[in-house]
Amino acid sequence: MSEEKLTKYERARIIGSRALQISMGAPFLVELNQADLERIRYNPIEIAKLELEKGVVPIAIVRTLPHQR
Repeated sequence: MSEEKLTKYERARIIGSRALQISMGAPFLVELNQADLERIRYNPIEIAKLELEKGVVPIAIVRTLPHQR
């Protein structure tokens, strides 16, 4: 799903979930060199934001619309 189609709540949930995965040792899905990691201070939330911006986060949002119930 494209980032611009996410609500702020979906965006927060995806970033939080992915940051937890990263903090637990999951591999990064974007290439980051040592300078990039030092610039963002190895912050899992910032890494998750970068992954979301690149569109590589393996998390999907399924919405139930009112007419689909």
